Amino acid sequence: MTSIPEAGIPSAGSGAPPARPGRVARTVLAASLVTALTAAGAAPALADGPRPAPSPGTPANGPKDKLGSQDADLLAKAKAEGDRTVTMMIATEPGRTGQVAGRLGAVGGASVGQAYDRLGYVRVTVPTGRADAAIDAAKKLDAVHAIDLKQEIPLPDPTPRADLGQGHPSLARGPKAGAWPAPDARTPAKNPYQPAFETGAVGFVEDHPKADGRGVTIGILDSGVDLAHPALQRTTTGERKITDWVTATDPVTDGDDTWLPMTTDVTGPAFTFNGRTYTAPGAGGSYQVALFRESATTGGDMKGDLNRDGDTTDSWAVLYDKARGTVRVDLDDDGNFGNDEEMKPYKDGFQVGYFGKDDPSTPIAERIPFVVQIRKDVPMDAKGADWAGKKADFVNIGLIESEHGTHVAGITAANGLFGGRMNGAAPGAKLVSSRACTWSGGCTNVALTEGMIDLVVNRGVDIVNMSIGGLPALNDGNNARAELYTRLIDTYGVQLVISAGNSGPGTNTIGDPALADKVISVAASVSKDTWAANYGSEVKTPYAMMPFSSRGPREDGGLTPTLTAPGASVNTIPTWEPGAPVAEAGYQLPPGYGMLQGTSMASPQAAGASALLISAAKQKHMKLTPADLRTALTSTARTIKGAQAHEQGAGLIDIDEAWEALREGATAHDYTVKAPVSTALSGRLKTPGFGTGLYDREGGLKTGETQTYDVTITRTSGPDRPVWHELGWRTNDGTFALVGDDEVKLPLNKPVTVKVKAKAKSAGVHSAILTVDDEHTEGIDKQIMTTVVAAEPLAAPSYRLEKTAKATRNATTSYFVTVPKGATSLDVAMSGLAAGSQTRFVAINPYGVPVDPTSTPNCYPNYPNPANTCRPDQRSYAKPLPGVWEIEVESRRTSPLLDNPYTLTVTAQGVTG
Repeated sequence: MTSIPEAGIPSAGSGAPPARPGRVARTVLAASLVTALTAAGAAPALADGPRPAPSPGTPANGPKDKLGSQDADLLAKAKAEGDRTVTMMIATEPGRTGQVAGRLGAVGGASVGQAYDRLGYVRVTVPTGRADAAIDAAKKLDAVHAIDLKQEIPLPDPTPRADLGQGHPSLARGPKAGAWPAPDARTPAKNPYQPAFETGAVGFVEDHPKADGRGVTIGILDSGVDLAHPALQRTTTGERKITDWVTATDPVTDGDDTWLPMTTDVTGPAFTFNGRTYTAPGAGGSYQVALFRESATTGGDMKGDLNRDGDTTDSWAVLYDKARGTVRVDLDDDGNFGNDEEMKPYKDGFQVGYFGKDDPSTPIAERIPFVVQIRKDVPMDAKGADWAGKKADFVNIGLIESEHGTHVAGITAANGLFGGRMNGAAPGAKLVSSRACTWSGGCTNVALTEGMIDLVVNRGVDIVNMSIGGLPALNDGNNARAELYTRLIDTYGVQLVISAGNSGPGTNTIGDPALADKVISVAASVSKDTWAANYGSEVKTPYAMMPFSSRGPREDGGLTPTLTAPGASVNTIPTWEPGAPVAEAGYQLPPGYGMLQGTSMASPQAAGASALLISAAKQKHMKLTPADLRTALTSTARTIKGAQAHEQGAGLIDIDEAWEALREGATAHDYTVKAPVSTALSGRLKTPGFGTGLYDREGGLKTGETQTYDVTITRTSGPDRPVWHELGWRTNDGTFALVGDDEVKLPLNKPVTVKVKAKAKSAGVHSAILTVDDEHTEGIDKQIMTTVVAAEPLAAPSYRLEKTAKATRNATTSYFVTVPKGATSLDVAMSGLAAGSQTRFVAINPYGVPVDPTSTPNCYPNYPNPANTCRPDQRSYAKPLPGVWEIEVESRRTSPLLDNPYTLTVTAQGVTG
């Protein structure tokens, strides 16, 4: 979900972002995080930034430990806070969900919710006091692979316009400020505001007009898509753009009050409900009725005022005709359902209702659209003992929760932005909207998982975009959610595209579920022109990574992110919201358009680009598997100059080259990799000390010295005979080299070890991709991430490091230092700043956890933020974790200087040994 006001803000896309103004972000791991960090000696981090560290003493994940350390913390927290129930997502052996459901259903008070046998998924809710018994029962079953506990993932805030810098004397837009006018109907298809051309999408549609996404349906799993937006009405062929609209939250366990339990029966042409007399439609009949309150949406963008009358106190009776499968909402609140439209779920007739009335004389829409949805026979056991064994039908009032999903949808497939030629990446594609977010500021991992399953299994989509995610304690992709997403891809042939997260630029900040092996995880990039057009900010570099974009590798060294795409866009937001440009850009936008940023915005660029390739393949009657799509995209991606492999993955998407690769039969064998991993958490990997890529952070590599590593590769598909593979490098700055030949013969299912040596010429992180390629197949068969860190010691007698340099606006620099054992404090100071400079530092401990707030307004000098509680010039971290710390320096986009001089000093205090 990825997130966002800017550099360093966690995301979704899909890390935990800050709460939006007026929201309470319920970060369920905040308490355990502070406890873990305090016990480890680090300064507690704020809830809007860091990844939770595993609690000391938590055992490693492994084949017999099916509940991860993060989930153990969640269970402990639920017990401590007196939660009534705990909900578990369980990945099982496909075809054996019945056995698992039966065993866990026998646990006292357990309620089995959703189950998908072909996929191997079961959701179970149990009383907290019985959770240990249920988990123990699940662990003993061979059919159970992994268990994740339910948690809420805060929705990213992708709004740089929320910054407080407007009008500040230090704010500078550069010499070209105001050079870019507001986008409008005259804006050409190729433009920096919605830079789909950077992946080749615009040119591809021009060259292949019948492969503009037509024939493809994209699932948007997010906060909901505005059904009223003009640019989201029709495809390029005139077909309906949004073909289905559903809510993925659970009616019972997610606390979403837009789900109404239909448990009150009424009959006759007239009846009494809620102290009022109501008239039924026609001659009357048997119905069920409930009351919907607009205050249920207080946590969303509409702030609980659905009919725009200035208060949050309105309510409307909802009449459900079970026999007809229809719903009526008493929108005029006159007690007469006879004059209200009989509505069915959206896909059954595309009916849309509206709260409030529009004033056609104003540019903004004063009404908010909604749809209805019905879920029948929902088990009510999770509500408590009084509901045991009972079921009820629920009616949902389908409303968008925030602008996030509408913006994502526009980037993916808008047709006719501003009424002109400016489009989303795949304007011919259709969309299915699935709202997985509640009204408390986030989305549960259960809703995100079941929403994804529903889109793939039940809604007929060809590809799914999810721009929401979280940053788990151990981001190695070894959990139930990652296993289920991999199975969805393999079983149903639908590619999942997920934002990498916005917890960067620190190393190893990639988010979940972008960690899953076969998803396309997307990092965010930005051009010099987009910085100017969308932000009014001047930069030097023609093309670069967004500072906030989460970096890899996975904790197990795995290659993440997969690809990179543009991470800022002027695009669709709800029509009832005012235009929302970045103030420093110097122009206004009409209602229904805003500039948002993040990997949340990069992911739909990648999903739209992929939809173009799927569309082209369908036009040519080509079979296109997710594996072949990934091979084509990753083999042909363009390297972003100056960005390392752990930052950009395979590189910036190039649709034209990917299509050529597909036409030539792009495909790849399957492989497994076992490579050494040395990090503060590598002992907790599935195979302790080893992973799917080389990652040496704590191995003591020094600048100028060479270390050699064994990387074991096993080919698991393809010919029975041994196959020669060429070995090579991508994005290698000279750090890595092979020991021996650059060719290797790989038999089927027999491991072969190649030796890789690393010699870092400079301190810091160095990464590259080791390519393993059968020249008889089109495309690179396997790409292996290799990452090493050459840290600088804080050595006796001073235990001090000082660096003087310049920070370029919108760019970042990281320093890695080894903090010795026994230090009582780690002191970091920044001095030597020029007048007005907005340059800060962020400290990241050896777990890869930021121990400073990383949101965009925090800890900057010369930047007004009344809520800021940290000193920009110096901070101390008591009892720091020993090991490799990362100190990241960045200059804000509003800094008046293009180059910002600074002196950074890092000192370990109290070292006696």
